[in-house]
Amino acid sequence: MSTVVPEVTWAQRSSSSDPEKNYVYLTIVAADVPESDLKLDLKDSSLSFKGASTSKKVTYAVDIDFYAEIDPKESKISHSGRDVSLVLRKKELKEEYWPRLLKDSKKVHYLKTDFDKWVDEDEQDEAPEDDMMNQMNPMGGAGGPGGDGGFGGIDFSKLGAAGGAGGLPGMGGMDLSSMGMGMGGGDSDEEDDDDMPELENDEESKDKEPAAAAASTDKPKIEEVA
Repeated sequence: MSTVVPEVTWAQRSSSSDPEKNYVYLTIVAADVPESDLKLDLKDSSLSFKGASTSKKVTYAVDIDFYAEIDPKESKISHSGRDVSLVLRKKELKEEYWPRLLKDSKKVHYLKTDFDKWVDEDEQDEAPEDDMMNQMNPMGGAGGPGGDGGFGGIDFSKLGAAGGAGGLPGMGGMDLSSMGMGMGGGDSDEEDDDDMPELENDEESKDKEPAAAAASTDKPKIEEVA
């Protein structure tokens, strides 16, 4: 099984006062890597990833030394059949962006900007808030970062819990039987029921009108007086 360096994409946010807005998005594109064959060691200043894909017959491996320190315990992770996504909390609160992801200024072929998540530094306040952090699992699990499981004690069988069944966030607990509410389903029937008596009254009125007209044309009999 050959070893390849996976594609890594990244973006970031920064803040001098709010830790929740001071982080790095990191995605390691490693498809069809089962949880049992995946190992990730996250430290303050580095990340080491390795995962084997039997379907693609390759082993993905990459080591990253960060430009500055991150806080593994406050960082989060999500694993899918396509990739491993992380939100890394920057340790230092600072308004300025990191000038790059890597400690070394030398460019590497596998690292790319994640333009879907990237926002320019001077436009951060205008960008909508991202709740991705709330949909991911914390790195600081039972064993702590760098534990025997390689993911700080994370139970990967529970990774889908935050996003709902089938990886569809926001769909958990939805009552599909109520989908018709507000769409004209229930109200329309009630309105039709209300209209029906009026139609019946109209029919009765029409039936009575000819009878009334006939009655009005009948002239009273005049008896002759001898």
